[in-house]
Amino acid sequence: MDESELPANRLHRLRERITQQSKLKLALKTIPSLFLIVVLWSISVALLAPGTDPVTARLAEWGRNHYLGSLITTAENLQYSLHKPKVGGSLDPSSKNLINSYAANSATKISTIVTPALPGEGDLKTVISNHGQPAIQVAYIRPDMKHTSYLAGVAIMNASQISFVQHPGFSEPGQLEQLKASDSLAGGELVNLAATFNSAFKIKDSQGGYYQNGVTVKPLVAGKASFVIYKDGRADIGIWGSELAMTPDVVSVRQNLSPLIDQGQLSESLVKNVFVNWGFTVKNSYYVWRSGVGVTANGDIVYAAGNALSVQSLAGVLKAAGAVRAMELDINQQWISYMWYPPTTTGKESPIKLVAFTRPANRYLEASSRDFFAAYLK
Repeated sequence: MDESELPANRLHRLRERITQQSKLKLALKTIPSLFLIVVLWSISVALLAPGTDPVTARLAEWGRNHYLGSLITTAENLQYSLHKPKVGGSLDPSSKNLINSYAANSATKISTIVTPALPGEGDLKTVISNHGQPAIQVAYIRPDMKHTSYLAGVAIMNASQISFVQHPGFSEPGQLEQLKASDSLAGGELVNLAATFNSAFKIKDSQGGYYQNGVTVKPLVAGKASFVIYKDGRADIGIWGSELAMTPDVVSVRQNLSPLIDQGQLSESLVKNVFVNWGFTVKNSYYVWRSGVGVTANGDIVYAAGNALSVQSLAGVLKAAGAVRAMELDINQQWISYMWYPPTTTGKESPIKLVAFTRPANRYLEASSRDFFAAYLK
């Protein structure tokens, strides 16, 4: 039977059905292409964003922001487990040069962890002075008895000479207008600039909150390690809700995971590889690039960073430098950065890296995707 023999209504329904099937086939062919176009456009926006983030970091951030965080974390953990840092051995030439370049210019030292100590290990060198007083001092020590070919860098910022400011990143946490702060340093923000250093995990991975200039980006969480800055530029580190709390003088609060050190003692949670303490990103027992910050008994702020660090050995380095309370900041060589800014007569900033992280030393002189801290001479 051909179409001419079919009743008119049946023929109409048949033609409609054929048309609908054709449209469905076309849609099934078109949807993947449209999806691919949208994904490629989204990735291109991430790759073309301002700042100095390397391509690998931009792609990883894009994935974490688009529900691929677990996959990226699994890949990172696999990489860390397959490429473990060297055990034993002596310092490489670049590490020896760090110790020799920054030999002590005073009698002060920090404790060393590996014995016997190397010549110059733990010696404090004043790299920034203010009114004739040490403002920033740096030292280098090996982080544990196993990884003796690596150095961790330590920077001690004198509370009587240094004040602090938190800067948001344009994507982490964003909201620059509401926070009334910039994502880079320029103009008047360079006056008396002494140092800059990285902040913590992405806020959604930090298990904590973010507060700045009266704006709560994410609610603060009791019990979490917190870096707090006050109106007078003073900084403190401690447990939110018990040691530190909201007052009219608080300007910013950045939280990240559980404390590394409290009341002068290493946290008992350091040996527990549980999400409630250290999150889902990288296991606390992996020896990777890590950074952290602490406060001494007299209020000085201590920053530490380096390769081949576990959460435990990072805490050990901060304790050796005198921290009585401390917290972990960011991890991964692409996100870690501490640099100081020697006085200049040319007006051009020439920051110096504390350790050999991958980012350029002028990272925060351009738009930063993540939040960071700036230290100023008083």
